[in-house]
Parts: sequence; C-alpha cells; structure tokens
Amino acid sequence: MFVCRYVSCRHVMLGIHPESSQETDIYRGNKCTMPPESRFDCARDRVLSERECKERGCCYAPLPDSAGPPWCFYPSLYPGYKMGPFTPTTRGQAATLTRANPSYLPRDISTLSLEVTEETAGCLHLTLKDPSSQRYEVKLPAGVPLSRAATHDALYTTEYQPDPFGFIVRRKSNGKVIMNTTVAPLLFADQYLQLSTTLASSLVSGLGEHYTSLLLDLNWTSLTLWNRDMAPHADANLYGSHPFYIVQEEDGLAHGVFLLNSNAIEVILQPTPALTWVSTGGVLDLYIFLGPDPQSVTRQYLQVIGYPMMPPYWSLGFHLCRWGYTTTNTTRRVAQRMHNANFPLDVQWNDLDYANKRRIFTFDPWRFGDLPEMVEQFHARGMKYILILDPGISSTSRPGTYPPFDDGLKRDVFIKNATGHILIGKVWPGPTAFPDFTNPETRQWWEDWIRDFHSKVPVDGLWIDMNEPASFVQGSVEGCPDSDLENPPYTPRVVGGQLNSGTLCMSAQQKLSTHYNLHNMYGLTEAYATYRLDHVQIRCTKRPFVLSRSSYPGIGRFSGVWTGDVRSDWEQLRYSIPAVLQFSLFGVPLVGADICGFGGNTTEELCVRWMQLGAFYPFMRNHNDKPNAPQEPYVFGQRAQAAMQSAVNLRYSLLPFLYTLFHRAHTSADTVARPLFMEFPSDPNCQTIDQQFLWGSSLLISPVLEQGAVELAAYLPPGTWYSLHNVTIGSPQSKGQYLLLPAPLDTINIHVREGHIIPQQVGPALTTTASRRNAFSLTVALSAVGWAWGDLFWDDGDSLDTYELGNYCYITFIAGQSQIVSDPLRLNGALDGLVLGGLRVFGVPSPPRYVLANGDKVRDFTYRSDTKVSSVFTVQWAL
Repeated sequence: MFVCRYVSCRHVMLGIHPESSQETDIYRGNKCTMPPESRFDCARDRVLSERECKERGCCYAPLPDSAGPPWCFYPSLYPGYKMGPFTPTTRGQAATLTRANPSYLPRDISTLSLEVTEETAGCLHLTLKDPSSQRYEVKLPAGVPLSRAATHDALYTTEYQPDPFGFIVRRKSNGKVIMNTTVAPLLFADQYLQLSTTLASSLVSGLGEHYTSLLLDLNWTSLTLWNRDMAPHADANLYGSHPFYIVQEEDGLAHGVFLLNSNAIEVILQPTPALTWVSTGGVLDLYIFLGPDPQSVTRQYLQVIGYPMMPPYWSLGFHLCRWGYTTTNTTRRVAQRMHNANFPLDVQWNDLDYANKRRIFTFDPWRFGDLPEMVEQFHARGMKYILILDPGISSTSRPGTYPPFDDGLKRDVFIKNATGHILIGKVWPGPTAFPDFTNPETRQWWEDWIRDFHSKVPVDGLWIDMNEPASFVQGSVEGCPDSDLENPPYTPRVVGGQLNSGTLCMSAQQKLSTHYNLHNMYGLTEAYATYRLDHVQIRCTKRPFVLSRSSYPGIGRFSGVWTGDVRSDWEQLRYSIPAVLQFSLFGVPLVGADICGFGGNTTEELCVRWMQLGAFYPFMRNHNDKPNAPQEPYVFGQRAQAAMQSAVNLRYSLLPFLYTLFHRAHTSADTVARPLFMEFPSDPNCQTIDQQFLWGSSLLISPVLEQGAVELAAYLPPGTWYSLHNVTIGSPQSKGQYLLLPAPLDTINIHVREGHIIPQQVGPALTTTASRRNAFSLTVALSAVGWAWGDLFWDDGDSLDTYELGNYCYITFIAGQSQIVSDPLRLNGALDGLVLGGLRVFGVPSPPRYVLANGDKVRDFTYRSDTKVSSVFTVQWAL
C-alpha cells in the first residue's frame, strides 16, 4: 500500500545557496546536534576546510580521532529536492522531483522523475532518473516473470517526505523501518549519485566481491564495487561487483536491497547503523525485497536477476589445474598419476600453457601438437577437458598469420578508443585488442571462432579469465585522453587510484555505451556470449560449462565463478568460506576457491585441510601457480593422501544429493552452500557464523581451519545431529550450543540434520561416469517422532533443459511409522538398472526385530544400541 504522507515535522527551508559563504542559523539551533555515529558525510567528494564545509550549508564539528565519523556533515533537513504529487502510470505511480537551487556538485541535475512499482507482494521497485536526457541504464537478460501483487497483499508500506525529498519503507506486519532515506540528502549529478538510508540492524551481508567476513563491518567501512584483477586481500576492490545486500532483522525476519547500476559504486557503512550509496553515473534503480525470511529474500532477488543454470553432473566432480603443465605429456602424466593413486579426477584443465605464443584459439604445435588426441584419450577414460580462454586478442601478428584478429578487424568487433581507433591494451600475448560483447556481431564472431577451435579440440567447457577486463597497462598502450570520464569529479577508493588502473580507458567506445558505464558488466557479457551463443550451439544438446573470474548480477545464469588468486595460507582458507557463501547469496551456486591456494607454497597439513573443506565447495578445483611447489594430492605422504582420498570419496558419494540441490537452485532459486542464518534465522547464534555452513538444509559442514588443530568447537543448532561418516559417535542432541568435536587429520565433521534423508551412491569411483553406475544408498536421520524426508533429481547429467522438457526422474523418500517409502513422482528411464543397495537409519530407538524390503525379509542388517543406528546392507531394491 502506498501512503503519500506529507511529514509534518517542521521542515524548514534553510534559505541559503549551498555555494554561498553566508553563515546561517543552522549552527545556533539543534540541527547539527547528533551523535557522531549518525553523521552523514558532506565532504565525500573531497576534503573540505571549515569554511568550505559551511559554504555548503553543512555542519563542522571536529573530533579527537581523525578516523571514523566525518567532521563535515549534513544538518537535519538539508535542502534538496521537492516532490510533486503522484500520478498513475502503466507500471505504478510517478512523481517529479525538483530542486530550486543547485547542489554543490558539478553538472547537478535539477529535475528528476521518480517511478514506484509494486513488482510483487514482497518486492518494491523505485527508480530515480533524469527525464530530460538519456543516461545509461542496465538491462539484464530477462529474469523470471514476476506475478504482480494485489495492493492489499504487499508486505510493506511506504511514506514520502516531500521537502526535502526522502522515503521510508516499513514492514507492514510489525512497522519495522526497512529503509529511511530522509536522514541525508539525495544528490544527483551527471557523475555523482548519492542516496543514504538507515539500516534495520547491524547484521548486513553482501556487497561483494571483497575479502571480508560474511557479516560486514559497519565501523565507518568503505566498500568499492569496481571489477579489478586483484588477488584477494583486505580493503581492495576485487574481481566482481554485486550491489546487493541482505539484512537480518529480529525474530528471524530479513530483507534485501539491490541497486541495479553498473558504474563504479562506493558503499559507505556506518554504525548508526546506516549505509550510503555513491555511484559515478547511471540512474538509481532500487529493488527492495521484504522476504520475510532470508531464503525468500534471495529468491525474490533471483526473480529479478535470473535463476542459476543447471550444471552438468560431471562438473561437480574433482577438477585439477596448474599454470605450468607445459606439454601434453606433462598433462597426461598428471592425470595418470591421479588415477594410479586412486584419486577421483573428472576434469583435467590446462592454463595458458597450451596456446601458441599465448594467443587464444591456437595451440602450440610443438608442446601441444597432439592436444586433440589427448582430449579424446581423456574422453575414452570417462574424463572431461577444459582450457582457458582470455578475452584479449593478440594484435601484433603479421597479417594473415592470426586469423581471429584479422577476422575481427574485418567484422569490426573490437572496443574502440575515444578517436574511433581500436583500443590496444596489453595482456599475456603482448599488445591486445578486446572484443566488445555488447555487439551482436562480436558474439557471432566469438561463436564462429569457438566453433572452429572446437572442431579441432573437442573441449568440454571454457574457462574465461582476465575478463574484468584486465590489462597490464593503464588504459591503453597510448594512454587515455584527459577527460571527465578518465578523471571524474569523484573517484571511489579503487586499487591504483584511478578507474582505468589495470584495465581499459573509461572513454573507450562499446556498442551500448562507454566503457565507463559498461566496465563492471564485461565478464557478464562475455559469459552470456560464451554460454548462450557458443557452447549451446557447438555442443548441440549438451549442457555447457563456463567458469568466469569477473562477475556481475545475473552471471549465475551462464557461468560458475571461482574466487581468484588466493594465497596458500590459513587465513585465506578461512576467508574462502564467507566468499563462497556470499556468491550463494548473489545467485551463483557453482562457486569455489582454488584448493590448497594458487599463490605461494602450501604445506601438507594446510593442503589436507583445504581438500577436506574443498570437498564441500560446490565447485571443487585444485589450481596452482607455476613458480610454486607441486600440490597435486599424490605428491604428499601416505597419511595425507589417505585423508584427502577419504574427503574426495565422501564428496563423490554425496553427488546425487548435491546434484539435487543444484536442481532446486535452478528451478526454485534455493541456495546450495548455505549460511546457517538462512536455515535458522531465529537463532541469534547463527547470525554471525561463517566458519561452518550447510549443504541445503540437511548437511552441516564444520571444517578445521586452524594449523595444528585436532579438535574444534562447532555450533550445532537446536535439534538432533548425526555424524554422517562416523557411526561410532552418538548423535548430539543440541539445545543450540557449541560442542567440542574430535578432528584428527583424517576427519572433517559432517552432520546430518534430523528429519532428512540423504541419497548417496556407494563405492569409490575415479570419475562420475563410473560413479553414476553404482548402487544408491540412503542415509535416514529420523526426527524425534520418527519421521524424515528427502528427494532425488536424476537425469542423464549432461543434456540441455531436461527439467524444462520433462526428461528426468524425480523421487521423494519418506520415513515414518517404521517404514521408508520411495515415491517416484516422475520417471523417464534414467534410473533403469540402478538399485538401492543399502541404507542407514539414524535414531532408531530400539533394535528392529526384522527388516522387510518390498515384503521380503532382509537378513543382512545390524543395529548399534550405543548410537541408535540401524544399517541394511547388500540389498537390491529397484528405485
């Protein structure tokens, strides 16, 4: 329900021109009297003296500490835009905002249009833009169709302060203020947009990609969203930009906010609690998601940006890569040694070593001359093969010697500089041109050359790296022009100090707009081109696999993501968990960190613990940089290898369960790797935990993250939790408490939540091609009343759109009244020949007198009275 309530709190027009040096009565009243943590910075764009601060009409009050609260800040009811009346539109309501006097910003925009749309009962959409001129607006590929809400069903109410303009969004059920933008002025200039709001609590997550805990630090923290080739470390803008946050409220409620804007953004967090968005361009396009619970928030967000793609089954196996597998023979030996040591390996990768002079769409005729044969040999063993594909196209080869560049010139597919010539940067092959993936002709050119390369080397997936886009020179080899795009009035805190540091000139020209507006979307546009236009057509009916380093909202529809060049140390191991969980919130479930670290030398203990954790990343890859010591699992001692092998085998046994979670993510926007607060939103202990996580709602993963540890304190939410793979340990009945769990080097603690059934496949296998032929088993974790539920989604694991075309099996499992029933809701033959070979039932209160399977007595079963576990073996039940 929209309530245009003209707030009657004595809005006094200050009656000054912000650029005037005249002092006013604001310093004699109480408009500058506020707690330091509630100050909003009036000098965000540059450092101001006291005189300059007061010339803006702002308050000046120094504090003993130079860090933290601003000295120059806005008084209450600082003059700004005035709101006119609402008028109905085809999508909702609209109003005009005007300001009588310009702000202190250059090229201030005096008239704005506000459009308000109730997208759904839980999603409110507000857009502020300049009605007089066309500014760049992000148009994501179409998401999930939204069903419009009836006004009386909305979970929110809105109020508007007309002068100075601001709005308040409340949760209708309890009156909680979700957003309040009246606390600081709205600013809207050509290259500076600012909007502040209070926050409903200090429990804020999101706003990636940064090297942070899952909960963000609100103590005057600045986060910049600007894609950059930068190894993860604190206080730096990293590879992706996701202007979305989720706030945990009280009583298990939550909400989220998404700013659909692709320009450089700085987000300032302060302990009020409050947040300020500052963007260097575009429009203010805000979506507010009311949940009311955390899972609903992410689902509402994904309805806007799109549900994630369904990965091929094999991509959930173990992947191995190194920059430094310098020949096909080296690559073959690695795969062979993995299998000789009985380590599962589904996918062998090559970094840029394969390419002739590091030029993509080529392979070195001497070191990789038999690359096609090697790939076919991998295929014959049930394995897959992936290689890297950087976007930079070498521009210095003699005409006729590198056809991808010659053809790109002819078809005009490359990004131009401000003078209309091809912009040349520098990456691994030397001087390079950069494809403009916003151009349809570029997408066709990209498809043609991938198709040509695939006809020679039948790769199974593509790894698109360096696509921030990264460049080893600033802007271009010729530099960049001196313009407002290269040197805007305000530059957020970015690594290198300028927006064009480590990337292209901001004035570079693309089909849709300038690179200034499109930079953060470069990886998304490349992933879209690679997934939709290329792999789908090249591999015809097969599901594509794309892995991207750069990311932006919506990329989960086309690609997985990894967390970049992490270091081999214990801190990076710990921070990889919140990194993975944040991408889950961003709609990218297929995500992982480079196991054992990419940079630096690992230790045996660190690599074992990282393999144990990595076995529960949704995407599992060991990747290493060439100067470092080898870290393939087989290089370590026998005890370490046994521990690693146990972790990987456990993962492979759980792949049917993991695959079912991805099905739910693809069809229902569920999360795969899940923060505890999403499953237990009313448990205050779960609000801050990011060193443990869940797979779906059923499995609790508690890894060792400290050097030398042989036990760990793990939090178990209220209920009964059963150790998945150590049946000698009794089931902890938790009241919501930390328990000290044994964790020797060969152990990662995994617990099954009561009331859930986990489908698995028994027996070790070296590839998913083999493991998918094994018998199934069920792990049944009974609740206190003897009930449990689970499900299994199963198809051929590789074909496109099996769910959409109805070409799949779906079975539910229900335990209750001393029986376990499988209910096939859909069958297509994919399970033919596969059987249920056994089951374990946790929480059986007394020894069973007998076990029946399809009416026949089963003799081969056991019961442990100490752990209340009954196991049934060597059964051959049809699923």
